[in-house]
Amino acid sequence: MGVAAVVVAAGEGRRFGSPKQFADLDGATVARRSVEACRAVAEFVVLVVPAGYGGDGEGADLVCEGGATRSASVRAGLAHVGEAEVVVVHDAARPWAAPVLFDGVVAAVREGADGAVPGLEVTDTLKRVGPGEGARVVEGTVARESLVAVQTPQAFRTRVLVAAHADGGEASDDAALVEAAGGRVVVVPGDPANRKITRPEDLRAAGVRA
Repeated sequence: MGVAAVVVAAGEGRRFGSPKQFADLDGATVARRSVEACRAVAEFVVLVVPAGYGGDGEGADLVCEGGATRSASVRAGLAHVGEAEVVVVHDAARPWAAPVLFDGVVAAVREGADGAVPGLEVTDTLKRVGPGEGARVVEGTVARESLVAVQTPQAFRTRVLVAAHADGGEASDDAALVEAAGGRVVVVPGDPANRKITRPEDLRAAGVRA
């Protein structure tokens, strides 16, 4: 098998008010849309779900229960990708990821990178802040020229990602674990339309119901 995908859908959706990954999006769940998006490159898709999940699998080839953290949930999914050379990790909360993003990250790995992530240039001015009396206080301005805002899907050599997770580390994304293990992660162009659903208004802004 060439490419497998792990769709992470095990979150509780605290900021959304319910598991956002199972909200309705134009007649299908958000998670189903994300599983479908992975089919652009993946021959096998694993969906990682919360305890007590009672859905129909959202179109995935295999469903497994996640862990207490995002990293633990990714590890649960990785246990089922078999002999895949490349693994794509995608957040279920990004149902609008276009095929070009999947093609881009997988191609970068096949060209020699250990991992690849979609990134967008940071256009806002960034401030480093600290606590103050009654308000947070600016401590400095961060140079943005070398910064990118990173999205999923992210692609990796499977053996590299499995090794990066072997010690049970925690990070906000899988690329951070690969970087910490000395892997070479490259950035491909991201897509502003690849929005992440965090709150109900994110769905309402897209013209669908939460």
